[in-house]
Amino acid sequence: MQEFMLTTFKEKFDTDKEPLTFFAPGRINLIGEHTDYNGGYVFPASISFGTYALVSKRDDQIIRFYSMNFPETGVVTIDLDSLDYDTEHDWTNYPKGMMQFMRSQGASISHGVDVLYYGTIPNSAGLSSSASIEMVTGVFLKALFANSFSQLDLVQIGQQVENEYIGVNSGIMDQFAIGMGKQDHAIHLDTSTLDYTYAPIHLPAHQILIIHTNKARTLQDSKYNERREQCESALNDLQKKLDIKHLCDITPDEFERYESLITSPVDKQRAKHAIYENQRTIEALEELKQHNLQQFGKLMNASHQSLKEDYEVTGVELDTIAETAQKQPGVLGARMTGAGFGGCAIAIVEKKYLEQVQQKIQDVYTENIGYEPTFYIANIGDQAKQITNEVM
Repeated sequence: MQEFMLTTFKEKFDTDKEPLTFFAPGRINLIGEHTDYNGGYVFPASISFGTYALVSKRDDQIIRFYSMNFPETGVVTIDLDSLDYDTEHDWTNYPKGMMQFMRSQGASISHGVDVLYYGTIPNSAGLSSSASIEMVTGVFLKALFANSFSQLDLVQIGQQVENEYIGVNSGIMDQFAIGMGKQDHAIHLDTSTLDYTYAPIHLPAHQILIIHTNKARTLQDSKYNERREQCESALNDLQKKLDIKHLCDITPDEFERYESLITSPVDKQRAKHAIYENQRTIEALEELKQHNLQQFGKLMNASHQSLKEDYEVTGVELDTIAETAQKQPGVLGARMTGAGFGGCAIAIVEKKYLEQVQQKIQDVYTENIGYEPTFYIANIGDQAKQITNEVM
């Protein structure tokens, strides 16, 4: 595939230059959904699917973008001083946003670049393809222009791009998992402090199965921002008596004591999910440390149930997949992963049952939904980085 990418790069940009190659993974979240913007814990891992970027410096101020995933868009050409958001530029707004925000924070991006992107993350799967594009862009800009940003700086700039440039009021989990990931480890991250622990994922007899609903989702078009507003409303009500900054600053027991402060029944449901999900995520790390995969799987199942009933972000497609998987022999646990509203579910499946589980999910899903899901075997990969050549 890399040879094909290189050939395409040279053809599209009409150049003989040898580009440098960078890669940023996608991510799954094992548990801890919609807790990141509520100051809670998340438990993501970077995966072997992701975004490649082949890039070379230019001698002028022109930036040329091309995506092998969207060949119909062709080469998008802009000037280095014209980085403002433009709806007509579609996917290129993600790398443009990184360029603009890195420059605003002191990056010396002195020349244009030619960049070819190729993503192996399924489109609209909820596996953070946008954050993957942001992080691979940040990494190559840092390398090409010898900027002094740390990996964590790039993570935080990526979140800024989502919030302030793209307009999605998301938390930091996606960029953090992609920028700070570690092979064969998940990251237990406290989003309120950015303290984190790498947790080894040893699954000798099991496999992480990703199941794509094939229902496209776009965060800007979903009710994602609405959910965040509902959580903020619940927090405002609780702050009338409690000295807290985030919903996840309180325990489930404290929530039960003070939930009457929340005036809206819907806001109360949203807060309940965030607070209980945070507790499940804390417990999940302890179960993993004890190699108690059965209990870890039960926490995954409970997470999905809460996302369905209290947070209402699953939908019939994700519910059909997760609930079918949970009933199958050899499945430790299954849940939606990502923001919801379509996208993907994950399941931890005993390897000897893998084919059987996939067939059952496919049969039930196709019968109930009318089209097939797609299956991916996930390996836990490394963080965003350069993968070939040395920067001259």
